[in-house]
Amino acid sequence: MPPPTLASALAHADLLFGREELDTVIADMGRRIDHALEGERPVFLTVMHGALIFAGQLALCIRTDLDFDYVHATRYRGATSGSDLHWLREPQIDLADRTVLLVDDILDEGHTLKAVRDDCLRRGARRVWIVSLCTKQHDRLVEGVAADFNGVELPDRYVFGYGMDFYEQGRNLPGIYALKD
Repeated sequence: MPPPTLASALAHADLLFGREELDTVIADMGRRIDHALEGERPVFLTVMHGALIFAGQLALCIRTDLDFDYVHATRYRGATSGSDLHWLREPQIDLADRTVLLVDDILDEGHTLKAVRDDCLRRGARRVWIVSLCTKQHDRLVEGVAADFNGVELPDRYVFGYGMDFYEQGRNLPGIYALKD
């Protein structure tokens, strides 16, 4: 059976945050990160694919010089619910004694971000700041995981757009949508 189409998802979804509102939120996040870094040059580590759109925009809003790398770790693999973590690419840059900005599209339950954060610390990172475009509001968050910098809060619904996918579709939508209950 083929997956549902993006058009059918959009017909049964609410726009939670549009492009203009997200632009403002992301610019503010960049200013807050600059202030917290106090001139330190961090590693900007993007979690692919979901964070691609957000990370590119956020990087342009940070005035501090950055070293870039990415990881590709997923629990979803095209589905709408997670399973075991699957690593496709580990960081290539030396993280020893560095501050890492771990940039992801969403902090949902936190399994992926916890695994990547813990891996960065095992590689010798001095500190790892979790930077998420959005955090989903519920009580299933993995213990010990929280966003150090977060853009917006989302209801506990299936969300897509602005990097987040609906069956690998809709990542390039210029807003964040939620399926209706």
